[in-house]
Amino acid sequence: MNCLQPEPGDWASYLQRFREGKVTFGSWYDHVTGWWEKSQTSPNLLYLHYEDLAEDIDRELERLCSFLDVCPTEEERRRAKEGAKFDAMKDNVMTNGTLIKAMDPKISPFMRKGKVGDWKNHFTVSQNEQFDREYREKMANPVLRFRTEI
Repeated sequence: MNCLQPEPGDWASYLQRFREGKVTFGSWYDHVTGWWEKSQTSPNLLYLHYEDLAEDIDRELERLCSFLDVCPTEEERRRAKEGAKFDAMKDNVMTNGTLIKAMDPKISPFMRKGKVGDWKNHFTVSQNEQFDREYREKMANPVLRFRTEI
């Protein structure tokens, strides 16, 4: 997937490097907490979660419209909802990563299945327990929470 890291190795070794922040874009924990902290002081950032979109796209679209202070027509809302569907975004070069030179979709697409909870098909029980422990330690912010299921 990533030309800067063409040989990711097996899942277990990649997960270990990911947890340690030793992947191309650094620590996931630093990334998400950094943007969360910035969103708390910047009126120009809206933090959305994929699981929330999958659960209730109408609610999240309303949040987005409120944030942008826009009042779209029903047709515009319908088109936005269609365009925000996973399959539509996966086929859209503006959202699927194919325009990013460092990515190689022939190796592995940036967007995979779009299924909430698909991580369960990859993590072992032990890997999940370890990730949960690290998550609790590194994501101590009581407000910022990620869901892994709907």
